[in-house]
Amino acid sequence: MIKQMGEKPWRVDRKPRLLNAAIVALVRNENLRGMRSTLRQVEDRFNRNYGYKYVLLNDVPFTDEFKQGVQAMVNTKVEFGLLQNGTWGLSPYISEDKVHQKLRENQHRYIYGDNLKYRFMCRFQSGFIHKHPLLKDIDYYWRIEPDVEYYCDMPYDPFRLFKDHKFKYGYTIAPPEKPETVETLWETTKEWIRRNKHLLPKKSFASFILDNNNNYNMCHFWSNFEIVDLSLYRSEAYQSYFDFLDRAGGFFYERWGDAPVHSIAAALLLTKSQIHWFEDVGYHHVGYQHCPQPRDLHLYCNCNPRDSFTATSPCQQRYNELDDITKKELLARLGIE
Repeated sequence: MIKQMGEKPWRVDRKPRLLNAAIVALVRNENLRGMRSTLRQVEDRFNRNYGYKYVLLNDVPFTDEFKQGVQAMVNTKVEFGLLQNGTWGLSPYISEDKVHQKLRENQHRYIYGDNLKYRFMCRFQSGFIHKHPLLKDIDYYWRIEPDVEYYCDMPYDPFRLFKDHKFKYGYTIAPPEKPETVETLWETTKEWIRRNKHLLPKKSFASFILDNNNNYNMCHFWSNFEIVDLSLYRSEAYQSYFDFLDRAGGFFYERWGDAPVHSIAAALLLTKSQIHWFEDVGYHHVGYQHCPQPRDLHLYCNCNPRDSFTATSPCQQRYNELDDITKKELLARLGIE
């Protein structure tokens, strides 16, 4: 036995039974070196023992150099896909003139303030990735990105863990969002709730995202690493929520990221028992890193627990300490009848 979660051993299966799952990245040709680095780590830490396929997506065709460079890093199937028309680019509901005006206004307010393609990415990751033909029949996905680090061995199948425990959303780092990037996201969300109360579950983990004044507290799950039961994104409630946000224009007029969108949706539509913190997944993306604190987990990692953001993250503390609230309590706290 290597690790335990409750009474269940976490170990490498002798004869792993693969689920209908994929490891997925939205990546550009120029990110070949960073993608190869990530793939090498995912293979070494996990997938060499399982052989789940990779799905790599791009808004332009992948070059032969990219395909060959990626395939050389892995010992399993890689599928290369091109984004579909309408899923990458401006929303049909917004004013292009206003978008460019807002890009100029936000240029120096925050990172990617004037970056249009970054906004294309956030909209795609929020509303369309699970609809791509290469993913439309996939039950679970693990999102990866170039130039990230995986510090710890994963001697078990996280997709099997999801199936066995009925998890819907998994993360490893929970930081606060920059308020200036989501100035109207919460008011827009509340309006969606007001119009779609029937889509909310009887209880949820909405307490995670509410401050003492019942506004959005900026906590979110950092979606550059996420493992998801894609039935969440395919649900009527999530699709309704994304469509409402898309029509509001905040992906472009502000800089609504897929991380706060996914996180608010998960908090409103799932219970805490359906959201899993991968405490044992040591992970680094530019800006934050997580290194497991418990010694029995840290033994299988190559990182310093003292450098872990998660140890002091107020959002992680909320996840640890809070519990579900009822739909009735949520609506009352938001002043919605």
